[in-house]
Amino acid sequence: MGNYRNIFKNANAFLAVVHVENSAQAVRNARLAQDEGADGIFLINHDSGHEELLNAYAQVVRDLPWLWVGLNCLDLGRSAVRAIPITTAGLWVDNAGITETDVVPAKRFNDIRTGLGWEGLYFGGVAFKYQEPVNDVAVVARAAVPYVDVITTSGDGTGHAPAVEKIKMMKAAIGSHPLAIASGITPENVLEFAPYADCFLVATGVSDSHTELNPARVRALAKRLGK
Repeated sequence: MGNYRNIFKNANAFLAVVHVENSAQAVRNARLAQDEGADGIFLINHDSGHEELLNAYAQVVRDLPWLWVGLNCLDLGRSAVRAIPITTAGLWVDNAGITETDVVPAKRFNDIRTGLGWEGLYFGGVAFKYQEPVNDVAVVARAAVPYVDVITTSGDGTGHAPAVEKIKMMKAAIGSHPLAIASGITPENVLEFAPYADCFLVATGVSDSHTELNPARVRALAKRLGK
């Protein structure tokens, strides 16, 4: 498994999320995120297949080889681990396959990952938007610890922040294990969550549109986190 603390040494990491339209747009926004203080980026596909996403990823890492770049292949889910380059720094999956009663899909993913030799950081969705409802977030968070490098949760929908109490409960359940939030974070509310979450994956709260980051918003969020 990847070691989050060796890569992101500050108390809170900020990863800007770029919704990929094409390679040039991805590079432009990646450079903006880097210049305005983000610790790295995730590239994600919504309106195109993973092939276009992987092409954009290749261009970003060629042009910005020092930038931490992760991928979320929405059309592949957990099977993306078979498609991404072995050197990919991070993989984010909305559904880590962990419920209050079942971790078998998560175990299977770990076996595949180990077999492939992929050593990047795995951001696995737990109690995540648009997935099976969870009654006890503490239970699923604890269940995820052996299988997910960075337990990643969200509010009820895109652009909606989770309840602070949810984040407190999940963090209390997992202790020092990394916890990320992947919806609804803005420069205005990030400090409410900073004592409990280790990492913030942010798109809507720092964007002008679905595909374009806002430099002033990226800078403002980075500054709030002391970057």
